[in-house]
Amino acid sequence: MLDNFPRGTICIEDIEMGMSRHLRKVVTDRDIELFAEVSTDRNPVHLDESYAQDTIFHGRIAHGMLTAGLISAVIGEQLPGHGTVYLGQTLKFIAPVRPGDRVTATVTVIDIDHSKRRVTLACDCTVDGKKVLVGEAKVLAPSRKFD
Repeated sequence: MLDNFPRGTICIEDIEMGMSRHLRKVVTDRDIELFAEVSTDRNPVHLDESYAQDTIFHGRIAHGMLTAGLISAVIGEQLPGHGTVYLGQTLKFIAPVRPGDRVTATVTVIDIDHSKRRVTLACDCTVDGKKVLVGEAKVLAPSRKFD
């Protein structure tokens, strides 16, 4: 994975509107197999090339939630980072992610409620500059007051 910033914590007191973080990851066959094992989602569109060839995708695709998990990684590791609590997430899957695709997952601060330590983040994933997933996350950010 290639992160644009070090992993750690950005406390609510330091979060600013427009702040953004991202990571890049190539989705591998092993990632898809491991996700299928952990999630128990063994849909053949993810695992069986022969089956997947006869679908609207004309080949295997990664689980949508595997791609969405990259958003979770940015939130949990970079912005706000360690100590963040997920409150909610919306997702819209726009295009498939295939084995070998390099996904860039990005989150951007679009609203901050300092009194409640709540942050709203615009989220997207792209492959070759094309959006494959968009959404919005609401999180409870860590605070120096509680350390």
